[in-house]
Amino acid sequence: MRAGPASTGCRPIPVYLMVGRGRTYCAVDDHWTWRYEGYDPAREKLRESLCAVGNGYLATRGAAPESTAGRTHYPGTYAAGVYNRLSSEVSGNQVVNECLVNLPNWLALTFRVDGGPWFEPESVDLLEYHQYLDMKRALLVRRFRFRDADGRTTAVTQRRFAHMREPHVCALEVSVLAEDWTGRLQLRSGIDGGVENGLVQRYRDLPGRHLDVVGTRALPDHAVLLEARTTQSGVPVAMVARNHLYQGEHSIDGEYHLVDEQSWIGHDIAIDLHVGDAVTLEKTVTVFTGRDRAISEPSVEAGRWLSRLGRFDALLESHALAWAHLWERFHIELQGSPEQLRVVRLHLLHLLQTVSPNTSELDAGVPARGLHGEAYRGHVLWDELFLFPLLNLRLPALSRSLLRYRYRRLPEAVQAAREAGHTGAMYPWQSGSDGREESQQLHLNPSSGHWLPDPTRLQRHIGLAVAHNTWQYYQATGDREFLANYGTEMLVQVARFFAGLASYDRARDRYVIRRVMGPDEFHSRYPDAAGDGIDNNAYTNVLTVWTLLRAADALGAIPSRARTELTERLQLRPGELHRWEDISRKMFVPFHADGVISQFEGYCELAELDWAGYRRHHRNIQRLDRILEAEGDDVNRYQAAKQADVLMLFYLFSAEELGALLQRLGYRLKRDTIPRTIDYYLARTSHGSTLSAVVHAWVLARANRHRALEFFRRALESDVTDIQGGTTAEGIHLAAMAGSVDLLQRCFSGLETRGERLLLNPHWPRPLGPLELSLNYRELPLLLRISEDQVDVAAGAGMQRAVEIVCRDRTATLEPGSTVRFPL
Repeated sequence: MRAGPASTGCRPIPVYLMVGRGRTYCAVDDHWTWRYEGYDPAREKLRESLCAVGNGYLATRGAAPESTAGRTHYPGTYAAGVYNRLSSEVSGNQVVNECLVNLPNWLALTFRVDGGPWFEPESVDLLEYHQYLDMKRALLVRRFRFRDADGRTTAVTQRRFAHMREPHVCALEVSVLAEDWTGRLQLRSGIDGGVENGLVQRYRDLPGRHLDVVGTRALPDHAVLLEARTTQSGVPVAMVARNHLYQGEHSIDGEYHLVDEQSWIGHDIAIDLHVGDAVTLEKTVTVFTGRDRAISEPSVEAGRWLSRLGRFDALLESHALAWAHLWERFHIELQGSPEQLRVVRLHLLHLLQTVSPNTSELDAGVPARGLHGEAYRGHVLWDELFLFPLLNLRLPALSRSLLRYRYRRLPEAVQAAREAGHTGAMYPWQSGSDGREESQQLHLNPSSGHWLPDPTRLQRHIGLAVAHNTWQYYQATGDREFLANYGTEMLVQVARFFAGLASYDRARDRYVIRRVMGPDEFHSRYPDAAGDGIDNNAYTNVLTVWTLLRAADALGAIPSRARTELTERLQLRPGELHRWEDISRKMFVPFHADGVISQFEGYCELAELDWAGYRRHHRNIQRLDRILEAEGDDVNRYQAAKQADVLMLFYLFSAEELGALLQRLGYRLKRDTIPRTIDYYLARTSHGSTLSAVVHAWVLARANRHRALEFFRRALESDVTDIQGGTTAEGIHLAAMAGSVDLLQRCFSGLETRGERLLLNPHWPRPLGPLELSLNYRELPLLLRISEDQVDVAAGAGMQRAVEIVCRDRTATLEPGSTVRFPL
């Protein structure tokens, strides 16, 4: 095989044409295109993640249609909220894992000429190979030319999308041009139900068969149906695929032969071609599951809806219009950095392909790795903490839906707290279908091959993230109805849990929180300790105080009747509120002797690591925990962070807000505390999490703009260059993608929604050039322009109320249809 040059990034796109029987294909605007040149088997799975197409209901990896799961490729389609639970024995332990299910492969389509071998890129001479993702329309295009063993030259163009307006609809178009041969073309197109979950190498010793095919049959109009059911959760899944042949705009007849073999059903379609002939197969697919609303039965709906759908280009037009409306809401321009803007748009694309307006009608959360793969088994963690700042100001109905998802799981969190001997709501670190704890009991260290106990369920701070998201949604939208009916109850139950978790230390006259883990997952216990957990994680303790205060604020903000009913139903007594008040003034926060905020109590007593030595001896020390365990050592012994969770305090709170919290506790945030704390942890962080670059860029933006831009670039590169060496192929890092965009939106602009006002405090980096982005604050559409020396905020016309804008020390009232300007 001879292939073109491989690329791990995107290149300027030459405009090219493929003409056959009146059809023309042309490259799109380069500023909206993510492109790969050449076929590169070693990086195909990475490309499949980054070239996935989705619509918030489902997503399909960017695998080649002719491929099957193996070393090079991994076709995968995942629907939001469809999980299945399997049990297995690992190292003598019975382990239960719930996974997001890999659904039947609707892409399956290949071809051959004159009865020869079915097409495989590895078995032909590739003359050209291009693949690009048209981000403006969320359309994946693959174009290649090859010469087969018999010397025939063939050109192929494939296009696919998952419809944004019709979330149950996917479409694939394949055009084949016979450049220099005459013969019989045979296409095989169908649905493959013989799939398993097998993408993640670490999980491959665990069972992965989550689907049983329960029926296949042919339908009218060259369509086929495949019905499946998840093996444990019993969720029915139905796919219907229709195949039609065209030459130009005209439908043509081919010879259709039904292929129904075990878990695969489709058609072999044959047609005779002459030199210069081109033929196009349009494959339209509908997908329904038993978790869908307003349906009779999945297989019935899949058949009914398919008969209503027109041709590929008509579907593409309505799909592109839906995306145009989304891009208006998420409009962003970065005039000085076109390459960085391209990555920002890619990140926004994958955000909206994972959660979109279609998600609002689903009972689904935010999977940490998107709907793009099987890492973390598709679980929901705390990633919406990094998504909500973007969604609150553009798609608040979606934010509300995702918070309702958490509210529906509040009873499960209350029960979990009760079973653990606590009050309130104990949200799980990882969850799936029903809100129970899904964190793995054992995890595999690939560096050593050892299965190790996994204590990450001690990351109780997930509840604090739920509380933070709830309050920030309210601040951005003013949605008092949500606060009264859902939000306050979540805030109160989370506050109640953490107040109960805190115990009074008489010797200190302070409240302490023991045996937890912070966001920095390197430290799960003290060296040589018998039990898991560390004490007084600064992030957890400070967020607890903030949550207690916000829960009290929420109770005061809702109507008196709603407040009375809630407090009676939850049996919230005055004595409990008095204790909250006491904790909010006496919580212990650990500091080093020199005033640096300690990550947790005793952190400064841990050993120092030979960072220079480890960097010399290991190519990549991001996963320092795995390296040390493989050497018989333990990362718990060292002042070493995967992501420094103390710095998360500076990420979530402005210096003014954090200073007020610490002052309330009787601590003084000195002028040099923040920069010295940042420097301390910067020197002791391995950046083993993709979120680390986002947080470090944020906290350095005021004091060290050059380093901030360095980490901003690293955040942009995390997935597109697969900075962790193989993890992106298992699914994109959604929080890091959203966080990189939020660096532009809130960090460098200093934007906050607090106290019924929109606050701006820009420290805009000159190298990025002027920024322009759209927002929606309190139902008023805004266009924000920021440059190094000026801020303009323009409001759309309408009947909305005026809003108050504060930029540094100046305040202005912004009326609908007007603009305010702040020189810097």
